[in-house]
Amino acid sequence: MPLREIISARLDRRTVLKGSTAVVLTGGTAVAASLLPNALAHAEHPVFQHGIASGDPLPTGVLLWTRVTPSADATPGSGVGDAVTVRWEVASDEDFGRIVASGTLTATADSDHTVKVDVSGLEPAREYRYRFSALGQTSPVGITRTAPATADTPDRLRFGVVSCANWEAGYFSVYRHLAARGDLDAIIHLGDYLYEYPRGEYGGRAGSVRPHEPAHEIISLSDYRIRHAQYKTDPDLAALHARVPFVCTWDDHETADNTWSGGAGNHDPATEGDWQTRKAAALQAYLEWMPVRSGADRRLYRRLRFGTLAELSMLDLRSYRSQEVHAGPGWRQVDDPNRTITGQAQMDWLSSGLTSSPVAWKLIGNPVMIAPLVFPPLEPATTTALTDLLGLPHEGIMANPDQWDGYAADRSKLLHTIADNQVADVVFLTGDIHTSWAADLPLNAANYPAGPTAGVEFVVPSVTSQSMGDVMNTPPRTASVSAETALLGVNHHLRYAELDSHGYGVLHVDAEQTQMDWFYVNDVADPNTGVRHGTSFAVRRGGRLEQRPGPVAD
Repeated sequence: MPLREIISARLDRRTVLKGSTAVVLTGGTAVAASLLPNALAHAEHPVFQHGIASGDPLPTGVLLWTRVTPSADATPGSGVGDAVTVRWEVASDEDFGRIVASGTLTATADSDHTVKVDVSGLEPAREYRYRFSALGQTSPVGITRTAPATADTPDRLRFGVVSCANWEAGYFSVYRHLAARGDLDAIIHLGDYLYEYPRGEYGGRAGSVRPHEPAHEIISLSDYRIRHAQYKTDPDLAALHARVPFVCTWDDHETADNTWSGGAGNHDPATEGDWQTRKAAALQAYLEWMPVRSGADRRLYRRLRFGTLAELSMLDLRSYRSQEVHAGPGWRQVDDPNRTITGQAQMDWLSSGLTSSPVAWKLIGNPVMIAPLVFPPLEPATTTALTDLLGLPHEGIMANPDQWDGYAADRSKLLHTIADNQVADVVFLTGDIHTSWAADLPLNAANYPAGPTAGVEFVVPSVTSQSMGDVMNTPPRTASVSAETALLGVNHHLRYAELDSHGYGVLHVDAEQTQMDWFYVNDVADPNTGVRHGTSFAVRRGGRLEQRPGPVAD
């Protein structure tokens, strides 16, 4: 992305997903597993090589996922292997003495031997155990949780918030630290769950610390399946999937860098074939390998409700967007009302959901940054003659046209819809940019802090993907600090920026406030790296951002 170019407590690796043994973390403590009979330790091959997962929790249901390996040659992406009957069970106790739901389904090569079951009939706000069995073996036990009942008001909600995990750039210690917490209702993954690049092309500060499979850039359905499978073997990611339900959307790297509706910056039709064929392959593999629900039209944008306290609207900002503009004569296209980042149907869905929402907090899973990042912010009412003369965007020169800055008309439409309809307490949760930000969202950034705002935005850093400091190859908290100061000095609505560190966010939501706590890992090239608190910002009901001294304590 353009912006990326310009700009301790130690925890043991306590999760093992090998063969017939698994360990699941609960509240930071390794609780046990040896889930399979000892006789299976010498099985010809483990059936559940890619872990288990749950996702998209509802008040009375949750989605469960796994992948089975029916034979040694039925590897991911191979397209071979017999059909396998898979049994699933959900229990209300650790020992599966009280099984509350169960059934069977069939895993076939058509779906790469992945299976998903949408379990219903569960109780709201309840923790459950689940497991799968096939071919005489039993999977690790997973822990999941249903959402609160629609009419109930939970005391609080707490989500881990992550994005941008590049296998080659480092180890996924972020996931290990989140799995060790034991206080999360779900993980919100904002995209770039994996990367499409060939081996060795896009590493981190320490280069490529572990190689991608397959070795070439992923293009075909088989390629995407193999890459998804590789990521699922990471022990820290597997531990987190087994511990907490995920709510995911995709960004661009699940297909190709700088994806838009008709192509991608990292797609060459002359050498890589038809774009729509590649996009369809990426989407099929994503829906097979991820614990997500999709509509009949395979759409990924959807909404989850957590009682009367919050709704979470997850956006897809790649499938329907117009092509990215470029510097120079194309700059002015960002103001074109016919260009879109959401597509009309998704914008209508989002707007109507926000204006009719009955809950306290309206959370939006927003893959790319919506807060203006421009040089400098301009007031269209007084500077239009100048920007027209110079051929500049009405709101200022953007740093990164890949984010909402490149689709200013859509952003203006959405923020004015929120403000005009007096929709309060809107919080955008964002990834993509490999850096950390907190921002108020003014209708006009040039006038901030005067004038109305339409919500706030919290941007989480990458799990491993290159930060500004990595790209510059400067020591952390040196050259980046002056860049942060300059950015905040020009864009006053930006309340926080940290351009070096990798990590995650923890979002706390209660009746009075929503707070994001940023946590940073020390070294993504160290698989046992520690973690530290970075900063915390909160917004009270009806308010603007306030910095807080530390994380929310229970």
